[in-house]
Amino acid sequence: MGVLKYESEYTSTISAARLFKAFVLDGDNLIPKIAPQAIKHTEILEGDGGVGTVKKIHFADGARFKYVKHKIDALDKDNFTYSYTVIEGDALNEKIEKISYESKFIATADGGAIIKNTSKYHVVGEVEITEEQVKEGKERAFGLFKLLESYLHQNPDAYN
Repeated sequence: MGVLKYESEYTSTISAARLFKAFVLDGDNLIPKIAPQAIKHTEILEGDGGVGTVKKIHFADGARFKYVKHKIDALDKDNFTYSYTVIEGDALNEKIEKISYESKFIATADGGAIIKNTSKYHVVGEVEITEEQVKEGKERAFGLFKLLESYLHQNPDAYN
């Protein structure tokens, strides 16, 4: 098994604390409301929402995938870090055993944030993931991020 690592970074004028609260702490409720074309709903299968929790994310009808299950590996509310691993679902296949994600929301001097993401694809054998596949995933994630950012700009009192 090999591990393919990809990194991405986004900047925002929204504070790290607000982004973290909205995207990580309340994302299961907020994202289906602002992006129903992407995510139908999320259910907790095990746990209380903290480390060790297993969630099942149901994607919208017509989406490329039907669902994924992920397990929360780390959640640090004080330092705005979050990591989880996709452990099951049709986004995984015989070539990918699991996908691990780590996100860090870093406050900037101007009151905004930098969001650093690391994705690790744990692949079976000598499988290659193409740059096009990675780009597609990054574009979907960036689109979701922009929707969330727009929502927070339009609702300045939310998640303070």
